[in-house]
Amino acid sequence: MLKGEALRAKAMRGGVWLGAGSVAEQASRFARNMILTRILAPSAFGAMAIVMSSSAIVGALTEVGVRQAVIQNRRGQEKEYLDAGWWLGLGRAIITYLIIFAMAPLVAHFYGLADLSSLLRVTLLGTLFDGAMSPRSALAQKDLKFGRWMVISNGGGICGVILTVVLSLVMHDVWALAIGFGSESIFRCVLSYILYPGFPSLAWERGAIRDLYEFSKQAFGLSFLNLIFSRTDIFVLGKLYPATALGLYSMGVALIVTPSIFLTSMFAQTLFPALTHVQDDKERINRILIEVSSWVILLGLPGVAVICLWGRPLLSVAYGARYAAAAGPLAVASGVAFLNLLNAAITCVFTAVGRPALHRRAVTASAVAMLIVIYPACKLLGMVGGQVAALVAIIISYLLQVFRMRSLTGLNLLRYARTFVPAALASVGILIAGYGFRMFGLTVKPAMNLTIGAATCITAYTLCLLAVMRRKSTG
Repeated sequence: MLKGEALRAKAMRGGVWLGAGSVAEQASRFARNMILTRILAPSAFGAMAIVMSSSAIVGALTEVGVRQAVIQNRRGQEKEYLDAGWWLGLGRAIITYLIIFAMAPLVAHFYGLADLSSLLRVTLLGTLFDGAMSPRSALAQKDLKFGRWMVISNGGGICGVILTVVLSLVMHDVWALAIGFGSESIFRCVLSYILYPGFPSLAWERGAIRDLYEFSKQAFGLSFLNLIFSRTDIFVLGKLYPATALGLYSMGVALIVTPSIFLTSMFAQTLFPALTHVQDDKERINRILIEVSSWVILLGLPGVAVICLWGRPLLSVAYGARYAAAAGPLAVASGVAFLNLLNAAITCVFTAVGRPALHRRAVTASAVAMLIVIYPACKLLGMVGGQVAALVAIIISYLLQVFRMRSLTGLNLLRYARTFVPAALASVGILIAGYGFRMFGLTVKPAMNLTIGAATCITAYTLCLLAVMRRKSTG
């Protein structure tokens, strides 16, 4: 599966490289969070959640998908395309930061947090370095050479995480988080030029600009609509509830959002470029989508059941007893993350065939649903309402994308739906077992809780894997 120059082998090797790097990065982030939740007050994480959400909204408004356009285009490896993409990306970064710099005082006034303005301006300096990365670094993904991209992306993240921990031990306040986050982009930029040296020329080819513009025009607005889905809960909860409560919520949800982002990034960095090589073969695209989705379902659905039952002890052990209050949002967030991963696989197909606009209807529907549901859900259900609104929105988006796939590639919906059966049966078994353990009083201590949860999950995974292997052998 890993040897040779076939597309599957290249994608698998890339997955191994990126998987190893991403696991190392996410493990370092998890370790950082375990340390920082015991050093910093929850209000610091609440303030940073607002900072990140405010910056994300500006970044989404100016996102034009230049890097994806370079990777998707058949001529994307040519210097003219790489240079044009670099200048467009740098221009976007400068505009983004200027907008953030100007709006920072308004955001601070809205939330009544005096330091928020300075935090925004310092943290988001990293935006400029993101836009200034080596133009040739896009070739790492374009040519499925993910070893170097792992060093750039994950290496920069790990360096920033280490700096954040060091600064927090010295500073003991939110500025350690702000400086540490901004430094991640600086490290990535430096590493990109070390591994892919070379600066862009001033000469632009009109054809390259035209092609990049045509692709970007289809993708324009998608990031902003996605942002409404992913960040509206922070804006609304930050206004309705104290920063301390928002900090508990954001760190609790981050426990599942962090690995979800890791997997979504893996799709974007491996599945998307792999699919661009077979963009005209509909049957093969469907086969790849079903295989990838089956593994997401196999690993994800039992995991959702485990988190719903054992989220509270997991948060207590990871962050401390006070963070167990975020068990409700964490449970719902696990369902949101699961559906979002399945959605991301379909989105990779739309982007790979050069039609990102197909994603717009589903994203628009999820954004509208989020805006309608979020405020009443947060008022009626408290902190968990933020994730309930997100769950409603992602269900609508996912169903629309599945039916869009049927019209685009002729996806067999019955065959696709059958991939849910083994994992669904295993998840029901986990829920029955979990409530049974509670009835007999075996889940009193957090350590015992987690041990039982892990054993139950491993058993479910084993049964699911056996069922899938049997189905493939007979199918």
